[in-house]
Amino acid sequence: MWAVVVIYDHPKDSAAFERYYADVHVPLVQRHASEIGFSRAVLEKFAHGLDGARPKFYRKAELWFDSEQALRRGTGTSAFGTVAGDIPKFASGGFTVLVAEEA
Repeated sequence: MWAVVVIYDHPKDSAAFERYYADVHVPLVQRHASEIGFSRAVLEKFAHGLDGARPKFYRKAELWFDSEQALRRGTGTSAFGTVAGDIPKFASGGFTVLVAEEA
């Protein structure tokens, strides 16, 4: 299994981030899911560090694919470009995109 992982830094306005994420971005991903071809999506919001402190990061999103080839096909689609292009519209604190292999 392979994944595209987006790690979001703390936004300037978390309420605005959450509204846009729930009302616009997640539905956008859902509309393009079949064309992108991921087999599973995992969305996480970090509550706190193990010590109870504010976490370094705000959220994480993972789109899982059955193979590296499926990931390459999916990330090469115009649908993926549309989804990825939407991220800067709400991720006001910044973000990092990584590719992960389940190990």
